[in-house]
Formats: sequence, C-alpha cells, structure tokens
Amino acid sequence: MTQTSWGYSKENGPDRWHESYPIAKGNNQSPVAILTKDVYKDPILLPWFTSYDPGAAKNILNNGRTVRVAFDDTFDRSVLRGGPLQGIYRLRQLHIHWGSTDDRGSEHVVDLTRHAGEIHIVHWSTKYSNYGDALKKPDGVAVLAILLQVGKTLKPEMKRIVEEIDAIKTKGKEAPFPNFDPSILFPQNRSYFTYQGSFTTPPCEECVTWIIMKEPIIVSADQMAKLRSLSSKTADELHCPLVDNWRPLQPLNNRMIRSPCQ
Repeated sequence: MTQTSWGYSKENGPDRWHESYPIAKGNNQSPVAILTKDVYKDPILLPWFTSYDPGAAKNILNNGRTVRVAFDDTFDRSVLRGGPLQGIYRLRQLHIHWGSTDDRGSEHVVDLTRHAGEIHIVHWSTKYSNYGDALKKPDGVAVLAILLQVGKTLKPEMKRIVEEIDAIKTKGKEAPFPNFDPSILFPQNRSYFTYQGSFTTPPCEECVTWIIMKEPIIVSADQMAKLRSLSSKTADELHCPLVDNWRPLQPLNNRMIRSPCQ
C-alpha cells in the first residue's frame, strides 16, 4: 500500500494502515468506546468555548474519503479554548464520517451505541509555529467531535453542508464555501468527554485532545442519504458510493476518559 492510497476497503482499509503508518498500531489510538460508568468526573475540567469568524471558511471538498471544509488558519481568527485545553487552538478544517446505513457511521461509540455519523472540527495549538509542527506534539491538536443521530426533530444546521453536496459529487471536486460558522452545529448541551488520542485517518498521529459532545445532533434520513450519494471516485470513473469512512474502535489501553462534573 503506498502512502497515498489508503482507504476503507478490504485492500487498503484500517486493518492494513499500520503497514505504511506504524503509529496506527500505537498505544494512544482513536476512536475508542466510551462507557459512561467508567468516565472520571474531573472537578478541574472547565467549559470550552469557541469564537469563530464565519469569514474564515474557504471551500468544501470531496477528497474521495470524506467531505472537508477548509478554513483560513493564518492567524487567530477562529479559535477554541478552555475545556481540557491549555492555550488557544486555531480552527483548520471540518470533516465528516458516516456509514452506509443509519445504524453506523460514527467513530466513537458511547455506551455501546454507534451513531449514523460524526463531525470532526480540527484545531491546532498556536504555541507551535504551524500545523505541521503541531502534529508532532502530544498536545498539538484538539478535535471537537459531534455525533449525528437520525431523527425527526432535526437541527437545520447541517443543511448548509448538505446543500453543497451536488457541487462536489465526485472525488477531487471543490466548491467555494464562504461565510460559514461551524458553531451552528453544536448541540445545546456543551458537556463533553475528553481523552488523549490520535487522528482516525493515516498517518494516525497521536497528537489529539478529543472533546466529544455528549449530546448528539439530530439529522434527517434524507441528509444522511445525501452524504451517501457522493462518489469516492473521480468524474471519469465509475460511481462508487462514498460510505463507511469510519475507523473501527481502538484499544483504550490505560487511558482515562474524563468529563466535567457539572
């Protein structure tokens, strides 16, 4: 498997990533299963907060593995702080994982429940000189994770992303995505689980402080179907549904999952 050809099929999927990216077999890998009864209620954990500038949103891309929205991170215009974090983290990108059916797709599993999808909002610590540098540090990156649950009383916020799907149907397609504030995607309850882990895609660097929202947001079956209508192949190749782009659970080993007391 060459370094660029990883994916989610049998030939190049998660079971084989470690062949090109040995850290994928490391001790601090993500995602993990969270059991509420085993979570440590930590009195020192603070609320987290963001200040995002909608003008930082640049474009939306189908890279053949996910939908990704990129943000301008050349200065502190959109940031995350608080919670388990020290210092300021700059917003860089947002992407989504989803399944081929509504009963799977999320990467983290809470109390044995796997949701239909999971949004990852990726930030990097400004105490490092750039994103590449932050990837080499255990506290370099913070990812806010939002679980997607299919239901009736949906939050309309996913609409903006779903509306752009037709413009990026096939791998490599990109569209402008101006004026977008990802905080509209946050659930009402800001309580969270946190632990130290890794990116869930190669190279799977172990540099991530995870902040996983306890409360999922509600999306519609139609919205999930729209995501599944994307192709993981380019326009001149045969359509191949972009689905099940989630990594299976990794061992927790001796890590502690914490949540705030409140």
